[in-house]
Amino acid sequence: MKNFLKNYKQTIILLASIIVGAIVGLIFKEKTAVLSPFGDIFINMMFVVIVPLIFLTITTSIAKMKSGKRLGKVLVTIFVIFFVTSLVALVVGFLTTFKTNLVSPNDTEAIRASFVEPEEVTEELTILERTVKTLTVSDFSLLLSKSNLIALLVVSLITGFAIRMSKEKGEKFREVLESANDVLMNFIKIIMYYAPIGLGCYFAALVGTFGSEIAVGFLKVFILYTVVSVLYYIIVYSIYAYIAGGFAGVKKYWSNIIPATVTSLATCSSAASIPVNSKCAKNIGVSEDIADTMIPLGTSFHKDGSIIGSLFKIMFLVCLFGTPLTSVGEIAKVFGIAFVANLLISAVPIGGGTISEMMIITLMGFSPACLPVLTIIATIIDPPATMLNVVGDSASSMLVARIVDGKYWLAPTDKKTKKNKKK
Repeated sequence: MKNFLKNYKQTIILLASIIVGAIVGLIFKEKTAVLSPFGDIFINMMFVVIVPLIFLTITTSIAKMKSGKRLGKVLVTIFVIFFVTSLVALVVGFLTTFKTNLVSPNDTEAIRASFVEPEEVTEELTILERTVKTLTVSDFSLLLSKSNLIALLVVSLITGFAIRMSKEKGEKFREVLESANDVLMNFIKIIMYYAPIGLGCYFAALVGTFGSEIAVGFLKVFILYTVVSVLYYIIVYSIYAYIAGGFAGVKKYWSNIIPATVTSLATCSSAASIPVNSKCAKNIGVSEDIADTMIPLGTSFHKDGSIIGSLFKIMFLVCLFGTPLTSVGEIAKVFGIAFVANLLISAVPIGGGTISEMMIITLMGFSPACLPVLTIIATIIDPPATMLNVVGDSASSMLVARIVDGKYWLAPTDKKTKKNKKK
């Protein structure tokens, strides 16, 4: 019980502050606008860290990468499985939310006026010109703006690879960036001490202004996401286990996956679940080299729960602003944004959610003022999302084992060797 409270303390406090804020908003209605500045303090402090957070975390994560002794076939298979299973999660998340009104505000115009910042009049650009403007900026100082996050991401990636190319000469610079990154992480921890007050006041003003509709919207997101997570956990991963090893694979999977499930829910951390998750995969029958490669990589690049969560965040904003998706191109854009946002969550263990949420807001064309809305959603869906992130890696490792080790990967080692030699 003590460990549970330790791991979930911040989440419980944030949820409590959001609930209190909702109650205050429902009782005092428009009068809660007086609390808005206290919420703005939190929002502004989060905006301050966006640019250095993206640059430092992405750059240092690339610079620290070390090539291990991994077979090319294993790595290629892992990333193919990552892509396919992520696509499945995207489709499930989209189908779940596409026809669901997560929030139906009575006054869409009022919400738009509150969240949407005035747009500057700009000349029409061609696709190539718009691409150049998105990926690059004409002055270094423009990188220090949350309006140019894509360009900043590109520069961060290039800087990380440049450090790696510099080898020993780049080590000192990498150490400086890692030190700055550690300081920034602690800066964020300090900000998060104020988060319950900031989010509570923000939510009180939000509910007070727009009424119970938006509060019900968040509750609807939590219930729907939880239901989807449970069904996905039982049905989709059972299908993966069956594809990998037939009924024997399903039996092996469910006989060994509970420890990883419990650990993910108890710690609410994919990283903390790596040791138990790796052991579960090996107990299922996945070979050691695949499990030891797949699980850590999955923690960084493959998160079914987060990718479904990204769809929920995007569709919540789509409903909130009354901007329905009417074309295949718009739907494909949503899929692409959710996929990229998921990678950003994976790349940055602390603060990765903020980066991905800002990326969603930027690419969907919404105001940065929407950030707390997505922060609230991230908070309420965190436990079931973590569970899918963790367990999804074990199920996917079975698919990798089936492709790499062959049809008889579940057989005892001596029989497996003989049968695969006959092929």
